[in-house]
Formats: sequence, C-alpha cells, structure tokens
Amino acid sequence: MLIPKKVKHRKWHKGRARGKRVATQKIRLAFGSYGLKAMTEGWVNSRQIEAARRAMTRALKRGGKIWIRIFPDHPITSKGAEMPMGKGKGAVDYYVSAVRPGTIMFEMDGVDDVLAREAMNLAAHKLPVRTKVVTRDSL
Repeated sequence: MLIPKKVKHRKWHKGRARGKRVATQKIRLAFGSYGLKAMTEGWVNSRQIEAARRAMTRALKRGGKIWIRIFPDHPITSKGAEMPMGKGKGAVDYYVSAVRPGTIMFEMDGVDDVLAREAMNLAAHKLPVRTKVVTRDSL
C-alpha cells in the first residue's frame, strides 16, 4: 500500500473548504491515452487506490502500462472505540489523497479502446468518487 516515507507534520487538520473547488492540477492526460477522471470530490485512501490498480491490472491481463497520478499523503487520525471525550487527538490510522472534481487519477496506454474502458470501469467501482473515462482526443 502507498504511504509517505516522511511527512512534515504527523497529524493534520481536516480542512474546511472541501467540495467547493475544482482541480487545477492533474487535469490533462500526461502519460497515457486513457484516463480515469474524478467528477466529484472525496478522500481516496491507499487501500482503495491499490484495489483499483489490481482491478485494472487483472482486466488487462498484465498487458499495457498503468500510471497512478494520485498519492495518499494526508494522514487521517482516529481514536479507539469507547474513548472518553478529551485525551487529545487520536493516532494516525491511514492516509488519503484529497481528490477534487476534474483530477485525472489513473492513466493507461498500450491497450485497445474496449479493453481500456472495461478496465477503467472495473477500477471505478472500487473508488468512493464518481468518475468518467477520458481519452486523449476527448480532452
């Protein structure tokens, strides 16, 4: 699974402006001919990224090339069950990537159109955001 080697601060704030902005980075295909673009905002954790990658790789039967354009670098904390209020912030539980509408999350090349779309749709079912398959000529 993807986790950062080192972070500037161990525990982060959540942030308040979630869902109000569209992506300004990673909005064009940079590597492949097909991409999976987020249409809604959300937090994609490292387990979901890995599940989507596995689904795509299996659908391609280990052919073609896949690029992962998002990286989970935002730590999410959680406190234990039945903990009383107070006692500080919980321990880091997992890492997420904050995805905004318009972000290209995965890219793919070296396969035909039908297989690429099928693989991207299988990956989309593993993610918590609505997505769309885009091609180099559709952007």
